Amino acid sequence: MGKVIALALAEAGADVAITYRTRAAEARKVVKAIQDQGHRSFSVRADLTRPGDARKVVETAAGEFGRLDILVNNVGEWVVRSVEETDLTTWRRVVDSNLTATYVCSRTAVRYMRRNRWGRIVNLGAAGAYRAHGSAKMSAFYAAKAGIVAFSKSLAREVGKDGITVNVVSPGVIEDPELTAEAARRLKGKDTAVGRPGTGSDVAAAVLFLVSEEAAFVTGDVIGVTGGWLL
Repeated sequence: MGKVIALALAEAGADVAITYRTRAAEARKVVKAIQDQGHRSFSVRADLTRPGDARKVVETAAGEFGRLDILVNNVGEWVVRSVEETDLTTWRRVVDSNLTATYVCSRTAVRYMRRNRWGRIVNLGAAGAYRAHGSAKMSAFYAAKAGIVAFSKSLAREVGKDGITVNVVSPGVIEDPELTAEAARRLKGKDTAVGRPGTGSDVAAAVLFLVSEEAAFVTGDVIGVTGGWLL
């Protein structure tokens, strides 16, 4: 999902910094694809469950580009495990990779965005997180995603007068993020109201809208990109 969003932002004209934890070769391919479009790009190796790494990513991007306009918090682990089977280490890893990383990156980014009195923060949620939807064996994930919604709304109220918006994009089930929209239209998605599976480009389109000037009056909101999977 992060790859598709990064490439879409570059296609729209942005210089893009990306993060990776272990997939260095894949990160290099994404950076090259962005550079081939004529934009600056680089990758930063980081474990965003570590606050120091999360701060470093944002500070490095701002330093390399000379400013910071957009932050997309996309990282987030998930596990399928009952509450009884979820040990504290696993709980913390899921919550930290989703919610704490979003908090640290956003907190750091706001400092740079305020300098130009313009900024866009988009946090990736999950379908149903806006109403604290729960799913069996995914308690840590849904608790973190519901937290992202609450955090985003609180931050939106704090930074709105500085020209910064904060919103959430909540995807539904996206089995293959790199599936093209054209290919998706040829498939059937029995669980969606629109009758086809979702794609990463569907999610990226929502992100692109929220980071645009046209979305300047949209903040503290949640856009569900589910195809009607969860209504």
